Amino acid sequence: MRTGLIAEKIGMTQFFTAVGVQVPVTVLKIDKCTVLENKTQDSCGYTAVKLGARPVASNKLSKPVRGYYAKKEIEGQKIMKEFRVTEDCLLTVGDVISASYFEAGQLVDVTGVSKGKGFAGSMKRHGFGGLRATHGVSISHRSHGSTGNRTKPGKVFKNKRMAGHMGHERVTTLSLTVYSVDADRDLLFVKGCVPGPKGGLVFVRDAVKAVVKAK
Repeated sequence: MRTGLIAEKIGMTQFFTAVGVQVPVTVLKIDKCTVLENKTQDSCGYTAVKLGARPVASNKLSKPVRGYYAKKEIEGQKIMKEFRVTEDCLLTVGDVISASYFEAGQLVDVTGVSKGKGFAGSMKRHGFGGLRATHGVSISHRSHGSTGNRTKPGKVFKNKRMAGHMGHERVTTLSLTVYSVDADRDLLFVKGCVPGPKGGLVFVRDAVKAVVKAK
C-alpha cells in the first residue's frame, strides 16, 4: 500500500475523445509534496509516511514547528498529512513527489471537505417528499412531519433525520479514474467530480476497493 498525495482542487474542465465524446474531469494540482518523516512499527506502533505541502516562509510558523523543519533541514510546509503505508513503501526523507507518482488509467480515492450549505430543511438535506399540497395542509408543506411515537417512548430517537446543518463534512469519493497526468505542471486530471470548493485541499491515494480484473 503506497502513500497518498496532498493536492489542491483547481476546478473542472473537459476533454473530448477521438470520436467526440465529452469527458468531464477535475483538475488537481500536486504542490511539491515533501517527505517529512517515516513512522515505523518499532518507533510508533504503526507504519506511515508524513508528507508536507505548500512551502511557507519560516516567520509564519511557530517556533516549535520551525525547529522541527530545521532539524530535518527541510523547507517549512503549511500542510502536514500522514498516510498509512506498508513497510516496503516507506520513502526517503526530503524527497519531493510530483504528479507522475500516478499514471493515466489507474483508479484513485479522493478525500476532501464538502461545500457547506448552512441550515437546510429535511427535503433538501435528506430528500424527504414533504407534506401534501392541499387537503388540510397549510403553510407547512415542506416540513418533515411527525417525529415522535405517541406516549411510549414519548421522545424523539437519536439520529432522527431532521432539518439542520448540511455539508462541510469529510467526504471520500471512491474509485475515480485518472484520465490524464501533466507531469510538467504537476496536474492530475481525474474523471468526474471530487468533494470541496475550488482551491480546497484534497488527499489522493490509490483506490482501496479497486477490482483487479483477471487477465
